[in-house]
Amino acid sequence: MLQQYARAKEQHPGALVAMRVGDFYEFYGEDAEEAARLLEITLTGREDGGAGRVAMAGVPFHAVEKYLARLVKLGRRVALCEQVEDPKKAKGLVRREVVRVLSAGTALEDGMTPAAENAFVAGLAKQGKAWGLAMLDSSTGEFLAVEAEGEALLLAELARLRPAELIHSPEAAEWAERAQIGLELPILERPVPMEPAMRLEKRLRAASLAGFGLDDKPAACAAAALALAYAEESGLCLDHVGAISTYSLSEFMTLDSATRRSLEITRSMTDGSRRNTLLESADETRTAMGARLLRRWLEMPLLDRAALEQRHGAIARLIDHALVRGDLRDDLKRLGDIERLVGRASAGLASPRDLAALRDSLLRLPELEDHLRPASLERLQELREEIDLHQELAMSLRNALAETPPAHTREGGMLAKGFDLELDKLRSLAKDGRAYIAELEASERERTGIERLKVGFNSVFGYYLEVPKARLASVPETYIRKQTTANAERYITAELKEHESAVLGAEEKSIALEQELFDRLRRKVAAEAPGLLKTARALAELDALCGLAEAAVIHNWTRPEITDANVLEITDGRHPVVEAQGARFVPNSLRLDESRRLMILTGPNMSGKSTYLRQAALIVLLAQAGSFVPASSCRMGLCDRIFTRIGARDELALGQSTFMVEMVESANILNNATERSLVVLDEVGRGTSTFDGLAIAWAMVEHLARAGAKTLFATHYHQLNTIEAQISGVFNCRVSVEEVGDEVVWTHRVLPGGADRSYGVQVARMAGIPGVVLDRAREVLADLEGSAAPAAVGPSMKTVQMTLFEMEDPAVVQELRALDVEGLTPVQALVKLEELKRKA
Repeated sequence: MLQQYARAKEQHPGALVAMRVGDFYEFYGEDAEEAARLLEITLTGREDGGAGRVAMAGVPFHAVEKYLARLVKLGRRVALCEQVEDPKKAKGLVRREVVRVLSAGTALEDGMTPAAENAFVAGLAKQGKAWGLAMLDSSTGEFLAVEAEGEALLLAELARLRPAELIHSPEAAEWAERAQIGLELPILERPVPMEPAMRLEKRLRAASLAGFGLDDKPAACAAAALALAYAEESGLCLDHVGAISTYSLSEFMTLDSATRRSLEITRSMTDGSRRNTLLESADETRTAMGARLLRRWLEMPLLDRAALEQRHGAIARLIDHALVRGDLRDDLKRLGDIERLVGRASAGLASPRDLAALRDSLLRLPELEDHLRPASLERLQELREEIDLHQELAMSLRNALAETPPAHTREGGMLAKGFDLELDKLRSLAKDGRAYIAELEASERERTGIERLKVGFNSVFGYYLEVPKARLASVPETYIRKQTTANAERYITAELKEHESAVLGAEEKSIALEQELFDRLRRKVAAEAPGLLKTARALAELDALCGLAEAAVIHNWTRPEITDANVLEITDGRHPVVEAQGARFVPNSLRLDESRRLMILTGPNMSGKSTYLRQAALIVLLAQAGSFVPASSCRMGLCDRIFTRIGARDELALGQSTFMVEMVESANILNNATERSLVVLDEVGRGTSTFDGLAIAWAMVEHLARAGAKTLFATHYHQLNTIEAQISGVFNCRVSVEEVGDEVVWTHRVLPGGADRSYGVQVARMAGIPGVVLDRAREVLADLEGSAAPAAVGPSMKTVQMTLFEMEDPAVVQELRALDVEGLTPVQALVKLEELKRKA
C-alpha cells in the first residue's frame, strides 16, 4: 500500500496524497505530518517492517469534503487516490489510482470555491516579444485569452482578475514570481504543451481557431493551452468548456494594481475582504452568478460609449418599472447558481441536491420571463430572448428526482417513485423484507416468552436475534447460535436468513440501479450545457442590472451623461462607500475641462481632501462600469485610465522603501498619463526632505499640466498655489474650515482658492498627543512662521538651526565658502577663525 502511495506522490509532486483505505482517506509520511498540522487531526503511525514506523493521519470518507475544502483554502493541492476496483472482486491488494487533483483553481465542489468570485486558473506564456494570458474557470466554463507586448499590462490584468492559481511557461518565470509576490497566489511552472493550437482545436471541437480570434495570437494560444492542460491533468471533465473568448486590453479602462488597491474597488486594504469596498456598496444582486458578473464590471470599466449607454438605459428602465424590478429580484433570489451546477454536472460531480437545485431553478424561469416582458426593450429584450426555458429538461428533472433528495448517492433515495418500474419493484421487495424483520422482534418475544429479545444487524453477520444470557434456557431448538457477547447470545434462523437475503439483495440492487439512472440523468444535463450556460449568463446580466438599479434607488444615484468632450463635471458628488456607512455626508462639485485641467487642492488635515479625490475617481469608475453614480448630475467624457497615488506604504519584499514605492508609482503615472486620463495624487513628495519633496511635487504639477491630463493634486505644500498664475489650466481649491477659539470645525466644503494652513497641531491634540508636546509644537510653529530660529531647547543652549524655508545661506557661511583654504598659512587661518567667531 505504501508503494501505491509512493507512486502517486511521484506522479503528482507537490501535492498532498489522500488515499482511500476502507472508510478513511489516509495520509502517510511527511504528508501525514502536514495534514495533521493543517487539519488539526491526530497524527498516528503504522509499522513498515525494517523501515520502522511511518507517520499516518486520516479522515472519514463521509466527511472528507470539509477537510479537503480546508486544505484547498490554505493553498494546498490534494491528489485523491481512490480504489479503482471492487474490493469484493479484487485479488490481493485493491488497486488504487489518483482520480482527481483538487486545488484552488480546479475544485468544483460546493464550498471549495467562493460563490461571488471566479476561480480562475491562469496560463502565462511568452512567444518572442508577445505575452499571452489565459483564464479558465472550470466551475463555470468561462475561458478567456488576451495577448499584448507589454508585460506590465498583463501583470495589471493578473491583478484585476486575481486568479486562484498561475501556471507559467519557463520563459515567463521571472514575471510569474513577481506576480506571486504582489498577489500572493500559488504558481507552478509547466512547459507549453506540444502543438498548443491543435490541442485547443480538439477541446473546442473546431477545425480552426480563427473563429475564436486566436489564429494570429501564438502567445495567447500557448497560455490557453497551459491553463487547459493543467485543468485536464487534474482529472476534470471539461466538456462544458466549448468556447474561448479573446479580448483586447484596449477595450477596457486600464487600472494598475496601485490604483485598484488605493480605491478599494473589490478588496479592502485593511483585511483583503470586500468589507467597506465599492463592490459592497454597489452590490444588490440576488444570485452568485450576478455577483460574479458585477465584480467583473467594476474591475473592467468599458471604453465603448454605445455599450455603456446600453447598460445605463437598461438600469433606467428597471428604475422606472419598480414593480417589475421587485418581481424580478424575487424571482432571481430563488434561483440557484446555474453556471456552477451545470459545471459540476458536466464534470460528473453533481450531487442529487445539485440537480434538484437546477430543477427548481428551471421551473421558475417561465414566471421570471413573464415578469420581464413589460420592461423588455433594447438590452432587456435581448436578454429575455437569450433566456431559454429548457422545458423538456425541467420536466425530466421534475419527474425523475425526489422532492428533497439526499446529499449523496451512496444510500439511494434520490429518484422519485414511479420514475423507473424496476427500481420501484426492488424498493418494494426491500421494504417488505424490512417490514417482516421489524415485526419479527414482537412475534418472537410473544412466541418464546423472552421479553428482552431483540433483532439486530451488523455488517459481518447480517440480521440476528439477541437473547440475554439469563434467558438462554428459553431459546427454541430452531435457533442457530452465531456469536457470543459478554451479556448475550446471538442467533439466526433459516427464515430470518431467507428474508435477510431478500432485503439486502434488493437494497443493493436498487442502490446500484438508482446510481446508474442518476448518472444517466446527470449526463443528460451535461449534454445541454451550452444552452444552459447561455441562459445562466443572460440571467447573471439581468441580475447585475437589477442590482445596480436597486442600488441607484437606495442610494439616490443618478444616470451619468457620456459625451465626446474631454470633460468631467460632477454636481454634488458623494463618496459611495463613506456615504454607505450611514454618516452625514457633505457633497461637493467638480469641473475639469480644457481650461481647468489640474486642481491643486489644499486644506487642513482630516478635512476630507482624500475623500474628495477618491470620490471623483470612483464616480468615473462607476459610470464606465455601466452604473449610475452618487451625484446630482454627472457629465463626462470617457477616461482611458485612472491613476492614483494615495497613502504611504513600502514593499519590503522587493527591497523598496516608502518613498521608493511612491516614486515608482509616480513614474508610472508621468510616463503613461494621457489627456484622456484621470490622475489623482495625494501628498506626493512627503516621503523625503522638505525641499526635495516640494521640488518633486512642483515639477510633477508642471509636467501633468502641460501633458493635459485631468488631475486632482492634494498637497500641504502651500507654495504650489503660486503655479496657478504661471501655467494655464491650473487652478487652486481648498477645503474650508471654521475656527472657533482654539477649536477647528471641519466643513468638508471644497471652495475656490488655496489654503495657507494645515492645522496639524489641532489634529495632533485630537489624536491625544500630550499637552507638553503640543505647547512646544506651537512655540516651534510660531518661530518657523515668523522666519526666526526656534528657541533654545535648554536654558543655556543656543541653536544654529536655520528656519525651515530659509533659502539663502548666512553671511558667515558664504564667507567660509569663499575662503582659499589651501592658500592660508596656519597663522592666517587662526586669525580668520577668530574673526568669524566674533561675527557669529
